[in-house]
This record gives sequence, C-alpha cells and structure tokens, in this order.
Amino acid sequence: MAYLFDSNTFIEAKNGYYHFDVCPGFWDWILARHEAGDVFSVEKVGKELSEGTDELATWAVGSAAGLFAVPDAATIIQMKRVADWVMRQTYDEKSRAKFFSKADPFLIAHALAHGHTVITHETLVPESSRKVKVPNVCEAFGVAWMHSFTLLKKEKARFILAS
Repeated sequence: MAYLFDSNTFIEAKNGYYHFDVCPGFWDWILARHEAGDVFSVEKVGKELSEGTDELATWAVGSAAGLFAVPDAATIIQMKRVADWVMRQTYDEKSRAKFFSKADPFLIAHALAHGHTVITHETLVPESSRKVKVPNVCEAFGVAWMHSFTLLKKEKARFILAS
C-alpha cells in the first residue's frame, strides 16, 4: 500500500515543524520512501506546490519531480464517481467549486483507483456541514486516510540529529 500526500501536508510541513532548514530529514524520508514505492502524490499537487516562489516550489520541481503521478485511465474513471458523489451531496456551491479547483478530487480518485491511503491535514466534518472535506469524501468511498503525524508514527520514521 502506498501513501498519497495532500498539498496541505507539504505546505504545513514546510511552514512549521519540518521546515527545510530545521528538519531536512523529513524531506529526505519522503524521497527515500518514494524511491521504495511507498510515498507519492498526484500531478495536480505538484502543480499547486510548484506555483509558489519558495523552497517548497524549488523542491517540487527539482528533487521531488518524480513524486507526482500523472492521472491514468483508472484514476479518470474514479474521478467521475467522486465528482458525481460530491454533486449529489448538500455542499454549497462555493465549497464544491473550491474542491474541484484543487488537487483534492484527483488525490481521492487516484487513491480509490489504486488502493492507496490519503495523507492529509484536513479533518472530518459533520454530515450537516456544507463544506467538502477530503476525509469525508474518502470515508464515503472507503478510502483510507490519516494525518501525516499518524503516518510517521506508523512507519516509525526517525529524524536523527547528526553529530
């Protein structure tokens, strides 16, 4: 099983605990796990990250360029299912438009098509919420999802300070 990272996991890592200058081991871990076939994201996440002007954008188009999977036929088929489901729910139009303008539906569809786990910093919202959230859509389709801290604990990631 592979893990698919949402944009927010990269952005919040860079802005917080795992800033490139503070914890380069986090970024090395992602690349090493990608090389092992365990960590990926989707092309649309890569595009979102590369539109910036900071070191995350440089990382996304440089050393991490191969991390971002291009949608395949199976993903495109699942995209229709995800889109149809979102449109049948009581979400408000502004929230739907935001969801469809981002990488979220591609991420969920890719996970659904390939049996991967979505890594996101979003949280479940009540069914009565009018906002489309990744965990809620994942749950509707039986797609596993978790926070990046949960993943790091599960995979026993260790970032050791060099001497």
